[in-house]
Amino acid sequence: MRLTRGADYGTLGILYLARQPHDRLVLISEIAAAQGVPESYLAKIFQGLAKAGLVRSHRGARGGFSLARSPQDITLRQIIEAIDGPLALNRCLDPREGCESSPECPVHSALAKAQQTLLAALDSVTLHSLAAAPLPA
Repeated sequence: MRLTRGADYGTLGILYLARQPHDRLVLISEIAAAQGVPESYLAKIFQGLAKAGLVRSHRGARGGFSLARSPQDITLRQIIEAIDGPLALNRCLDPREGCESSPECPVHSALAKAQQTLLAALDSVTLHSLAAAPLPA
């Protein structure tokens, strides 16, 4: 399993926001430049993050983006799923697809256990903890 480039860019973008002063509005162009990601693609990603209630878009001459909630209340899983949709290790675990053989299938049981571990790990990482980590040199 591999996260999409959109999830990667969106996570970097919202992490940049979390490292800014609470009341500061940040232009998408600043975020894109600071993170080295395409501005037009990041703007589209941030629309999805806004729709999910993770960031706020402020219009006007003094507009920009800000976090919609406290960084302690935003998890890595919420960020990824706001961009990519529900995480699933296999199609049988995807709530949008499902699988009629799931209850009897030994593979389903093993993958479901692995997926629960993954989701719990992503739920345990907050935007606050990511923002508090030191920046790479």
